[in-house]
Amino acid sequence: MEFHEYPDREMMMLRVAQRIASELGESLRANGRATLSVPGGTTPGPVFDTLSGVELDWSQVSVVLNDERWVPEDSPRSNTRLLRERLLRDKAAQAKLIPLFANTPEPEAALERVIEGLVPHLPVSVLLLGMGEDMHTASLFPGADNLEAALGADAPPLMAMRADSAGEPRITLTAPVLRAAVRVHVLITGAAKRDSLERAAKLSPREAPIACVLDQAQVHWAE
Repeated sequence: MEFHEYPDREMMMLRVAQRIASELGESLRANGRATLSVPGGTTPGPVFDTLSGVELDWSQVSVVLNDERWVPEDSPRSNTRLLRERLLRDKAAQAKLIPLFANTPEPEAALERVIEGLVPHLPVSVLLLGMGEDMHTASLFPGADNLEAALGADAPPLMAMRADSAGEPRITLTAPVLRAAVRVHVLITGAAKRDSLERAAKLSPREAPIACVLDQAQVHWAE
């Protein structure tokens, strides 16, 4: 784990956005394409705001969420809605969104179709993850129903996930996809999450799912 501490959150968000833009540019030059995977929620919003205005060949960039709640895009709980509002606009409006939701009552009914849409865009070129105080990342929650399978080396790229702390059913990238990413960044803020990160580094992925990527991650933290 490579740990980066910043004097404030504003500086951290700017530096992380710049680093992601640089790495996407490297992938575009080397491969002619790039895949960016990002978390939902409001914490990475400032990173998205900066990235959306960066000059890149966004038409060759695919964007996929780390995970999604199984809710329609017009729901206030939808990560996809927030992604459209903060990242997929301005210059980044040309990027291709890889959807993680389909209009079925339960995620299992659409999982195969969603996986088929994702696979051509793997491996992920640049992966940005968040982490909860419970040490979950994406929708890999401690105690979740499919956690052990999702951590396995033979896990499919996406799995449905349910956990008491998750609310709605989720669909999430699994550990093999996270670990196969070319560049991995973890973005956290506050003393409680730093404490959780330090605990996670000493635990198994079953106890602390974020641990499945820490050996290859650059962690960015500000108070």
